[in-house]
Amino acid sequence: MDKAIHNFSPDEKIRYARQTILPMIGQEGQMKLKNARILIVGAGGLGSSPAIYLAAAGVGTIGLIDQDTVSLSNLHRQILHYTSDADRPKVISAREKLRQLNPNVHIITYQERLNANNAKNIFANYDLVIDGTDNLPSRYLINDACFFQKKKFIFGGVFQFEGQVSVFGSNGPCYRCFFRELPPRDEMPSCAEAGVIGVVPGIIGLMQANEAIKWICQIGEPLLGRLLIFNALSARWREVKLKKDPECPLCGTRPTIHTLEEYTWACSTKAPTTDDGLQEINVCALKKLRDKDPGLYLLDVREQMEWDIARIEGAHLKPLSTLEENFEDIPKDKLVYCFCKVGERSAMAVKFLKSQGYSSVVNVKGGIDAWSEEIDPAIPRY
Repeated sequence: MDKAIHNFSPDEKIRYARQTILPMIGQEGQMKLKNARILIVGAGGLGSSPAIYLAAAGVGTIGLIDQDTVSLSNLHRQILHYTSDADRPKVISAREKLRQLNPNVHIITYQERLNANNAKNIFANYDLVIDGTDNLPSRYLINDACFFQKKKFIFGGVFQFEGQVSVFGSNGPCYRCFFRELPPRDEMPSCAEAGVIGVVPGIIGLMQANEAIKWICQIGEPLLGRLLIFNALSARWREVKLKKDPECPLCGTRPTIHTLEEYTWACSTKAPTTDDGLQEINVCALKKLRDKDPGLYLLDVREQMEWDIARIEGAHLKPLSTLEENFEDIPKDKLVYCFCKVGERSAMAVKFLKSQGYSSVVNVKGGIDAWSEEIDPAIPRY
């Protein structure tokens, strides 16, 4: 015990005093926190609060991986970032805030996307992984990489007014025991469609930080085999028991997954790759066509609220949610260029219109986000 005390600076003894007086933590638990290495995948809404509280708690090394930059639409929930950070890399913004909060913590940043090629090498340097992502493909990758490296990961997920948190690892079920396969894209709402109230990722992120501290200090009862679901509207929690699935393709008795797999869809500005003949065009090519013919028919299938925030001048608004009842006046004698925020809803709209006899419908890859980034920066990102 005395050896642990001598390994703390005077600043650290004062900084962590209210924590170390807890009998279940003490100087020994604080030293475990100082020696711990935790990776947080995603420096956005879910990643913000665990990063802040784990740095404040004195976790010695925190890794942050995120390829994205800060936008104004992030700020209602991504509390690591401020208005002045707009357009800056999230990991750089996050590192600055965490260093100001606690200069004793070592912050390692990876300004890149987590993928099957880099996951193994990055995860190998950490004791525990926290899922702060906002897309399912990354979540399956985290789960599989942690399983192969025999590491636990703390899952968090949010949707509108609801959040979920659990712990997956070698002594219990993995994420695939509960959600075996990645669902098809058209069964999941996109990030732009779903929305989320800002406090929910904060609450779920705090629960993730709590689980991390418990695991490091070896105290309490972990959420292993238990899924907590929080409803912000009712302010109620409910618990679902999770069991290890013997038929799980990853951790079951007859596994079929033996290597990390790269999944093909996520909430991003890249349009989906299609194998069903869907015709697509990028925004640069569309701009050239529109310069020659300003009368091109652009069909915007976003919602009215999104249209009010940002629009392409001259486009026609018909939200995907009401398209089935409101498509008859779309011309069949013109090429129809269909777009949404990132290209996912518009791809669905193209398929629907083709089923109604429209033969000349083209999906705009990247949607209005790509148009803003590559053609007209005056159009706000949201």
